[in-house]
Amino acid sequence: MPLDNNLPAQRYLVGGRVQGVGFRPFVCLLASELGISVSVRNRGGQVEIVAQSGHERTDLFLHRLLSEHPSIARPELVSAENCLPSEEPGFRILPSETGGDAVLLPDQSLCDACLTEMTTPGTRRYRYPFITCTQCGPRYTIMRDNPFDRATTSISGFPLCDRCRAEYDQPLDRCFHARVMACPQCGPTLTYSSGSRGVTGNKTALARAVSALRDGTIVVVKGIGGYHLLCDARNDATVCVLRARKRRPEKPLAVLFPRAGATGLDRLRLDCAPSEDEARALRSLERPIVLVRLRKGSELSPALAPGLTELGAMLPHSPLHDLLAEMFDGPLVATSGNVSGEPVVTTRADAERYLEPIADAFLHDDGPILHPADDSVVRIIAGKPRALRLGRGRAPLERVLPISLSEPILAPGGQMKATLALGFGTRVVISQHLGDIDSPRGLDLLEATADSMQRLYGIRVRTLVCDAHGGYSSARWARRQGDMTVLRIPHHQAHASAVAGEFPGESPWLCFTRDGAGLGEDGTLWGGEALLGRPGAWARIATLRPFAPPGGEAVARAPWRSAAALAWDVGLDWSPPNLDVTLARSAWQVRLNCPATSSVGRLFDAASAFLGLVQQASYEGEGPMAIEVIADPIGGMEDAMSLPIDTRADDIWQTDWRPLVPMLLDDAWPVKRRALAFHATMALTLMTQAIAARCAHGDFAVGLAGGVFQNRRLSELALHALHAAGFRAYLPVSVPCNDAGLSFGQVIEAAARQ
Repeated sequence: MPLDNNLPAQRYLVGGRVQGVGFRPFVCLLASELGISVSVRNRGGQVEIVAQSGHERTDLFLHRLLSEHPSIARPELVSAENCLPSEEPGFRILPSETGGDAVLLPDQSLCDACLTEMTTPGTRRYRYPFITCTQCGPRYTIMRDNPFDRATTSISGFPLCDRCRAEYDQPLDRCFHARVMACPQCGPTLTYSSGSRGVTGNKTALARAVSALRDGTIVVVKGIGGYHLLCDARNDATVCVLRARKRRPEKPLAVLFPRAGATGLDRLRLDCAPSEDEARALRSLERPIVLVRLRKGSELSPALAPGLTELGAMLPHSPLHDLLAEMFDGPLVATSGNVSGEPVVTTRADAERYLEPIADAFLHDDGPILHPADDSVVRIIAGKPRALRLGRGRAPLERVLPISLSEPILAPGGQMKATLALGFGTRVVISQHLGDIDSPRGLDLLEATADSMQRLYGIRVRTLVCDAHGGYSSARWARRQGDMTVLRIPHHQAHASAVAGEFPGESPWLCFTRDGAGLGEDGTLWGGEALLGRPGAWARIATLRPFAPPGGEAVARAPWRSAAALAWDVGLDWSPPNLDVTLARSAWQVRLNCPATSSVGRLFDAASAFLGLVQQASYEGEGPMAIEVIADPIGGMEDAMSLPIDTRADDIWQTDWRPLVPMLLDDAWPVKRRALAFHATMALTLMTQAIAARCAHGDFAVGLAGGVFQNRRLSELALHALHAAGFRAYLPVSVPCNDAGLSFGQVIEAAARQ
């Protein structure tokens, strides 16, 4: 169709997710098909389009622009206006401009088109481990500045060869303006090293790494957002060596499975039995780690997830991981390349410095990572993939605020599973998983992420929002930031506000905040609360009877301490096998280093100890995970105990856990039945408090918040009971219900208080 340069023009400003997603090439193809002259340029995080043709065709162009876009794009029309026509017809990409509303795009997994090219003999990028296009590849982790152009990423150090440049400049090519594209002649290159020996070259380095893995070697491999520790997941001896070197004796290890079959899951299904929902999550664009059930008779090492029936499984997310898994032709342990409790490493120097005591060999590449991103983790609960950890493919995560902020704010979350949240205008952006920030490297990452998020969005905050617990590393960091306003938000109010923020259409709320511990407004450790109201106006109306485990911070890794406190409180002389508790009991009797708590997380710890499952935990949540696994899979609320509920002097309802102790210690019941009865009782307790609150206060939505609700059995029992009782009940989906969601909740709470 011929183009007429004298027809009217329209200028569209399009926001949302429109950079790094092939949006400009899509505009080109659409304009060509409709016979429209178009110019397009990046403006900060938005795209400006000037379309020139008759009104009928420009209207159709706009409709299709917003409805037929690339799958990973999320365009939103910001404005449309008449403008002067261009003097140059055709399609033109104009130089980018800074400013505008930036959008940070998470890294994208290998797309089908690149997979086809990578696996087709004779193509230019056949078996090239860094193949990308407009629809896949690293984004946030290599982004230096806005807007997202090749020059503002770490790939800018790899100039395009003539053939790649021709593809990059050709509007009808799949790689047209693919910012991070390259080929074996101009892109990153692999290097394999073991001891003093090393080889450079993609084909040779890959072959050496795979050979080493087959020989039982532990290999450190650089991924999109950081390094992984890889080894043969079927080699029990090697897995045990990895555990010993990493000082991770029991915590589950994730496993990478090679693609196989039409769905890519055929090889995974030999060892795991994913549900349909889990299979969809495994194949999703984010390629997260998904918790799936292990098959009986699996060839995987039993040391991968000791005592558990589920495994963290994933499919390859990058071309390098796809090639490694395919060449190895079997499942590989793929755990974070870090020292236990510290952030994942991203540079060759740090990998060799911190991981050399753990690994036998290294597979590096020379493409810089600017921002670390660990693997995302999801679990299917009540039929939905709930985020447990935000990372590669899912972060940065942007949400819309229900209230516009008068000024930008930054929230550093809590102490463990930390994330940062940056709020500005009606937007809030949650960072990738930063991990536990009580180490120097953890704090360094917190500070670097705070700085880079503000810089990339062109924002400088003057207000910080942190946890009310002054001893948290994040709170201490906030106080050290100089001339800043610091707002302290109680831990469980932030949890409650995170649920309300994810489901803004509901109000008022009754939010049950169940976790290990958080500082309450009365100065005690909470963890079994019911908060009524809305962000900015929460009232504690119900709790659990407090108890006083001996040992202070040691309680978190010693379930026997919580169990002992419960038993002694009801007059039972209980102690764990082969452990002298004389000193602990003496301390408990005088309440020395025995802070009182209402924590449901500690009740789960105690139950696991009473049932003989976990007395001393090697990682957070080991006791609760063990009791969830052992709970009878057949049955529901039949054995739930109706616990007493009384009104305290301050008019707060308090549920008494004491009848649980004799039941948990009753050997006449099978362990799996007692474990199920404990879960059912916790769900019934929650529902009983909700019914009492409805009678007293009228209608509300019910939210479930806090790390305890990572427990699928508890959450599904509770949601089913609440729905059956006529409640609108919600468990977070995109924002983790655990402490990784605190930063988001802090922003929501602060916005409501302004």
